[in-house]
Amino acid sequence: MNIVSIIKLVPDLVEEITVDSSGKALDRDWLRLIINEFDDYSVEQAILIKEKVGGQVTVIAPDFEGTDDVLFAALARGSDRAIKLTGAVKSEMNNHALARACASVISGLQPDLILSGVQAHDDLDGSVGPLVAELLGYPYVGYVSGVSAAGGSATISKEYPGGLTAEMKVSLPAVLGIQAAEQPPRYVAISKIRQVMNTATIDEITVSELDESGAPSVERLYQPELAERATMLEGDEDEIAEQIIGILQDKGLL
Repeated sequence: MNIVSIIKLVPDLVEEITVDSSGKALDRDWLRLIINEFDDYSVEQAILIKEKVGGQVTVIAPDFEGTDDVLFAALARGSDRAIKLTGAVKSEMNNHALARACASVISGLQPDLILSGVQAHDDLDGSVGPLVAELLGYPYVGYVSGVSAAGGSATISKEYPGGLTAEMKVSLPAVLGIQAAEQPPRYVAISKIRQVMNTATIDEITVSELDESGAPSVERLYQPELAERATMLEGDEDEIAEQIIGILQDKGLL
C-alpha cells in the first residue's frame, strides 16, 4: 500500500498573534508554526495502515520554519520517506497554491491513498485535501475516523453530527480527510528523533512557481472589536423566562 500524508504547518494559537502593518495578514516575524492537529492524526493513521497491510508512507510538507523537525519526527514515528517542497514556497501561501504544489508531486508517486487533516484553523479558502482530490481526479471523503484498506478499496468510518457513524467503501486511489486516527499520535522520544536526524534524509523538491488563483482576497484582518458586555439573568425559571420575553419585546422580536 502506497500512502501519502500531507502535512501543513499552522500558527500556534497559544502564542500571541498580531496583524502586520498592511492590515491584511498576520505578522510572521515572531509567529511560531506547529503541525496542524488533524494532519498529525493523518500521519498516525497512515502509519497504522502500513503496520496492518504493509507498504510505504511518504510525508509531504512545504518548507516553512520548523518543517524539518516535523518531518524528522514523522520518520521517527514510522514513516518511510519525507519530502519537503522548496523554491517558490512561502509561509503565507494560500491553500489553492499549496494543493497545486502537492498534487504535482503526488501525481508522480502513484499513491493508493492520500491522507490529510480534515481542516485547519487557518483554512480560509478551503481545506487542502478536497483541493488535491479535485486536481488529481480522485474521490474524496472527509471527517474520517477509521480506515481499513485491502485490494483496490478502503473501508472507512465517517462521523456525522449527533454521534452517528457511517461505514462506507471507496475505490482507490482516493483522498481522505482525517478527523481522528484509530489511536492518538504516538509519542516519540527526542533521542530517537535525533538518531533519525543522523541517519535519514529529507528529499527536497523545488516548486518553480505558485498558482494562487481561486482563493478569496483579504481586505481587512483585525481582532474582534469589544462590544457591549453580556447581561446575566438571575432568578428562578419563571423569572428568567419573563426577563427573556421582556428583552425580546424591547428588541421588537415579539
